[in-house]
Amino acid sequence: MQPQTLKQQAHQLIDHLPDDATWRDVAYRAAVRADIEAGLADSRASRVTPVEDVLKELGLTDE
Repeated sequence: MQPQTLKQQAHQLIDHLPDDATWRDVAYRAAVRADIEAGLADSRASRVTPVEDVLKELGLTDE
């Protein structure tokens, strides 16, 4: 099976929106999808921060 083109993915995203969707709904869903794909790419490239470091940075640990 061939990977979907961006155009095909956009069609699929729009096809799954309710009939009363707004342009803001379209933009929001597209932005969320782009952010998720960027995060997955970062993860595959090992550009990640360990959870423990994030918690420490946010002051959410007992250390």
